Amino acid sequence: MTLFAVLGAIPSLFSRKATYWVVRNFAGSVILLARIICGLKVELRGEVPTGNVVIASKHQSFFDVILHAYYLENVNFVMKQELTYFPIVGFYGKRLGVAPVKRGGKGKAVSQMMSGLEKSDQDTQLVIYPQGTRVAPGKVMPYKVGAAVVCQRMNRRCILAATNVGMYWPKHSLLRKRGTVVLEYLGEVPNDLQTKSFVKYIEKNIEKASKSLRIPHLIIHGTEDEAASEWNGNREGAVARRSSDSLRSWKRASWRS
Repeated sequence: MTLFAVLGAIPSLFSRKATYWVVRNFAGSVILLARIICGLKVELRGEVPTGNVVIASKHQSFFDVILHAYYLENVNFVMKQELTYFPIVGFYGKRLGVAPVKRGGKGKAVSQMMSGLEKSDQDTQLVIYPQGTRVAPGKVMPYKVGAAVVCQRMNRRCILAATNVGMYWPKHSLLRKRGTVVLEYLGEVPNDLQTKSFVKYIEKNIEKASKSLRIPHLIIHGTEDEAASEWNGNREGAVARRSSDSLRSWKRASWRS
């Protein structure tokens, strides 16, 4: 894998198309090896975005970066600045035209991001992680204004993306679990929303969709109460417990398959 990335750097120096080809095939190789070695399947849902769009995506681990890199034709990322100093990641990031951001700078970070994007090609599917970092499933972290600012200033459409990657490929663990990882491209954000409303909209919809993708994993690997709670939108008590019978049936069906 590393050798492929190193050799691919040669044509990437002379062609942006070659860079996309190397990145996409590297991502495809990771997905294939995850299937063979770890028993980790991938399911794509929704229509894959094309053209000049921003993709506001849930970010749970390195693997969701791989999925976007594989499925998006002309992928680009907003990336934390430290990663641009890594030899392979930094090289391909610069060839793609990523927008490096120094985390923690707030207003300065937004200005730095916009400066980087103005220098990059416009015909890309730009992936932004609105929470600014990897967030484990079930953890709460506020959404930031970056995606809203980019869409407003660059007049781009915004597509949402949800995933359950972190249930099977945790961010701080070498353990990889068998199962089906889902990447789901959701609908488009209304283009008439002000910044605060925009942030609330993407948070509500990304979190709702990502939580729903956790249910099959909780049914098989968690407790019935956990799955029922998630099923009912995290409501507690008798209402959640009444879902247990249907969840038991789903669990038995999942094991048979």
